[in-house]
Amino acid sequence: MNRFWGHFKTITYHKWLVLKNCFRLGLYRQGLTHDLSKYSPTEFWPGVRYYQGNRSPNDAQRQAEGYSSAWLHHKGRNRHHLEYWIDYSPEGNGKMAGCKMPVKYVAEMFCDRVAASKVYMKENYSDASPWEYYNRGRDHYLLHPETQALLEKMLLKLRDEGEDKAFAYIRTEILKK
Repeated sequence: MNRFWGHFKTITYHKWLVLKNCFRLGLYRQGLTHDLSKYSPTEFWPGVRYYQGNRSPNDAQRQAEGYSSAWLHHKGRNRHHLEYWIDYSPEGNGKMAGCKMPVKYVAEMFCDRVAASKVYMKENYSDASPWEYYNRGRDHYLLHPETQALLEKMLLKLRDEGEDKAFAYIRTEILKK
């Protein structure tokens, strides 16, 4: 029962932080609907089973079973994940490639990364944390070059200038264009 409540509180707190971040950007619908699939049985019960409190249960499920059924379900339903936008290259070469993401989903991905860093890092969080997490895995992401440049601009703005300036910049300079 402890893992049930721990997982429920973790995903609900994460969802709350993303909602607040999305609202700061004027992305009201996305804030309200963000990660609702995490409450579906397909995602929720593996989350409870593999809950640890300090990292994603998807990682633990992946280590234990060789894949994460919850993640496979999640990434296919949530457009703020770069993995949702991976498809065969339109160049017809048979390779997988990242498709260009609509700006509003890149902004939601930014909000998601900030919230996830705060949830899992707790008091160790800094404005550099989302960039550092992204940068550690950056070489294996399949991102469209324009999407990658935009996400990196947002994360670096947060790292270098702080949350208030980053959110203001995204709201006024990126989303208003």
